[in-house]
Amino acid sequence: MTAVTDEDQGNGTAGTGEGTASTEGQAPGKEAGRWDDGLIARRAAAVDVRNGDSGTGDPGTGSGAGSGDSLTGDGAADSAGPAPGDEDDDVRPQVEAYGPSGGPLPTRLDALRELIGLSRARLDRDTLAEAGRVLDEAAARQRLSSRHTVVAIAGATGSGKSTLFNALSGAQISDTGLRRPTTSQPIACSWTDGAAGLLDRLAIPGRLRRRPHPGPAAFDEALQGLVLVDLPDHDSAATAHRDQVDRVLALVDAVIWVVDPEKYADAALHERYLRPLAGHAEVTFVVLNQIDRLPGEAADLVLDDLRRLLDEDGMALGEHGEPGATVMSLSALTGDGVPELREMVGRFVQDRTAATRRLSADVDAAAARLRPVYVAEGRPGLGERAREEFTDRLAEAVGAAAAGQAAEREWRRNAGRACGTPWLRLWRWYESRGLPGSLDRMGQALAPPEEEPTARQRVEQAVRTVADEASAGLPAPWAQAVREAAFSGAKGLPEALDELAAKAAAGGGSAKRPGGSGRFGTAAGRGPATGVALGGRPARPPRPKWWPAAVLAQVSMTLLQVFGGLWLLGQIVGVLEPGLVLPALIMLAGVVGGPLVEWSCAAAIRGPARRYGQDAERRLREAAAGCGRARVLDPVSAELVRYREVRERYVAVTEFSTTGQ
Repeated sequence: MTAVTDEDQGNGTAGTGEGTASTEGQAPGKEAGRWDDGLIARRAAAVDVRNGDSGTGDPGTGSGAGSGDSLTGDGAADSAGPAPGDEDDDVRPQVEAYGPSGGPLPTRLDALRELIGLSRARLDRDTLAEAGRVLDEAAARQRLSSRHTVVAIAGATGSGKSTLFNALSGAQISDTGLRRPTTSQPIACSWTDGAAGLLDRLAIPGRLRRRPHPGPAAFDEALQGLVLVDLPDHDSAATAHRDQVDRVLALVDAVIWVVDPEKYADAALHERYLRPLAGHAEVTFVVLNQIDRLPGEAADLVLDDLRRLLDEDGMALGEHGEPGATVMSLSALTGDGVPELREMVGRFVQDRTAATRRLSADVDAAAARLRPVYVAEGRPGLGERAREEFTDRLAEAVGAAAAGQAAEREWRRNAGRACGTPWLRLWRWYESRGLPGSLDRMGQALAPPEEEPTARQRVEQAVRTVADEASAGLPAPWAQAVREAAFSGAKGLPEALDELAAKAAAGGGSAKRPGGSGRFGTAAGRGPATGVALGGRPARPPRPKWWPAAVLAQVSMTLLQVFGGLWLLGQIVGVLEPGLVLPALIMLAGVVGGPLVEWSCAAAIRGPARRYGQDAERRLREAAAGCGRARVLDPVSAELVRYREVRERYVAVTEFSTTGQ
């Protein structure tokens, strides 16, 4: 057997005769009179080997000898490792990297990269670790050869995977025997040059890199570009063996699972590997080996049961032309079914899409793991109804309705002072002094002491409610981010609302409420006196144009009362001539006319006073809504916009899913 490593084949001895093909190891243009870019030389060497024009060199090495000075097939190549100095002499590029792809994979990888970037501030590192690993492995694989397909052969102890590995490579490369485990380290067999970078990525040392034995398997055109890897047993008692299997399976382009009639239903295989890798069905082969041990139709029965188990694992089966896993039976020992498997693997390798399909399946798996942190239930967001209810709660907390009612009463009071009778004014002056027994003093005594803490609680309840409504249905990390944004912005909200209420109550002046605190228990009215209340409203209600006429009429009625009273008094004293009818009528006209004018004015001011109070309520309500919007609603909306952005990126990642995950 001639076994040559990648390092060996890279320094194959070129022939010395005329017309020899330049080797892959030569630099372009090194051979006089012949332009050599490396790739053309390799193709020319392969054609020469197939036409029998090369010397006795190993066809699998690509050394293309011309005059018999090449490697011979008598075992001259050292299969245990590369020749001394090979790594220093072989300076040519070993890979042909991926070119730009027009498929969906680059778009999905870019979307996944953006998704991780947008999510770092909201999701923990462990949640994004798998997606980051997929991006790193995708970048590493795309930098390496696109002409090679790395296929691993995996299986349980005694399943015959090493025997199948040798059957496909046409040589006794991997050791087989009764002692378990037989394979302790991954062994690779490469059909063509340029796979050193891929094998370095798999951490397979040079002493375990082989070439197929000269023969039909080595010259099979369909297998050119295949890198076959024999793995240790996945159920080995040695933990290091299982770790190597897990490591290599995460890096190869495809895998051939070898099962035997005794362990095809092993829970360790299905629960640890086949079920988690169900999304990688398109790059999976499941081979039932050792069918020579099954009598009659038992092989078909076992194969059907294997298909049933794979279906329960969620792995799609490639039947009736549909994409999925390839399932077949064979006997690696007798060779029954091996040519069919070699043909399938050959078509798979020549398709040159295994790496892309593997990476696409990895992206699907990463997206499936991230689904709970990106996909919400229903349509989360902050609707108009929630915004209005939040505004209503803030308006209630700041006392907008009470402020409107107070403004309306103030308007009525001013109108009453202007249009009321002098006797009513005298009574109101008495009340305004705050003497014992007055209504104002009684109203202050009846004021509830629970008002201030209740207002703060209402604000907190409003913030809590809007945060719950905005985060309803969101994944846990984003719901937490929405709540934090709401509560963080609401820290200074009671104080800001208290200032608004103080300005509305004090007309924008520097007066403080009794006790030096506002509705929320904070100091109010810190600014200088401006004479203008909230929203630019004058400190005192405006006077309608008809008020002077009403005042003049009220003065006239008062003068009539005084004139009639003095006339009657003069008659009583005897200064004037007796005649009670006329002065009594004049005095009665003044007495009746005064209240009549006041009643008429009260009816006339009812509408304007109500509108004035409503305007004051609206202004305070809008001011409270603006404060709440700036401090709570806008930060919450920003978090929701951020979530929608990452959700769009997640949709872009899963849009071209090949596994339906």
